[in-house]
Amino acid sequence: MSDEINAKWPRLRVADWTGTKDTLHMWTQIVGKVRMAYAPPVNHWWHVTLYPTARGLSTSGIPYGEGIFDVEFDLVEHQLRIRASDGRAAGVKLEPKSVAAFYAETMGALASLGIEPSIHAVPNEVESAIPFAEDETHCSYDGVAAQLFWRQLLQAQRVFERFRSEFVGKASPVHFFWGAMDLAYTRFSGRQAPPHPGGAPNCPPWVMQEGYSHELASFGFWPGGGDEGAFYAYAYPEPPGYAERNAAFYDHDLRECVLPYETVAGSADPEQTLLTFLRSTYLAAADLADWDRPALETLRSDAE
Repeated sequence: MSDEINAKWPRLRVADWTGTKDTLHMWTQIVGKVRMAYAPPVNHWWHVTLYPTARGLSTSGIPYGEGIFDVEFDLVEHQLRIRASDGRAAGVKLEPKSVAAFYAETMGALASLGIEPSIHAVPNEVESAIPFAEDETHCSYDGVAAQLFWRQLLQAQRVFERFRSEFVGKASPVHFFWGAMDLAYTRFSGRQAPPHPGGAPNCPPWVMQEGYSHELASFGFWPGGGDEGAFYAYAYPEPPGYAERNAAFYDHDLRECVLPYETVAGSADPEQTLLTFLRSTYLAAADLADWDRPALETLRSDAE
């Protein structure tokens, strides 16, 4: 592997893998929708997400019949691996190919195992929603870039999991949302939130209303917001004073706090730089919205 791949905090300019990023985004949407077809619904859409693994991104176990199956993007050997609990397996090679070809091959591989999901075969949360079976536009795959992105996700996940350990209230897993192609983690105050107004492209308002049904502070990483992607934080509903308290990070166009990945990776202590961002933006949300912090947080001498 290259030095970039071996680096603890890999460097990957978004402009250098735009084609692959957009294609991989559509591929993850297809696989995520397969999980959604069979997984029992969980609040905030937690049943549809993917998870970073030691090989790439996985659905985790999906119930089917009297057993389970899983689907994993193996970004080490560049294979989509489909495994059933009865021992059977199928796969699709990850290589330059159109979304339409990937969709056909993936549905065929699933069918060979007797799995034939009914999905809404159109992408969500993107401006140009080309049906998967018709998408010949997105057809790039740079395996090195895909692997670098996965390794960025692993570093983000590792720090997010440490941050997650500081909170005992209701919180999401650290998981990958294929709608916006971001790794996310969310904390909840325990109170209901006003109905979300929606606004995500090609995504019905009720989808957003389910995701944002309760007051929250959310954090994540996505391949946008900086030359090499960015970490983000936001609160819903945003309490008065949130932007001012987070003036060093707040982006008024996005209405989120943003910390470029390159700032983290280039710092003397990337983990501490990211933790400081996560903790400070959380404290802004929790303090300004009057969360019951003593009931929601663990006792940590280094948390503030």
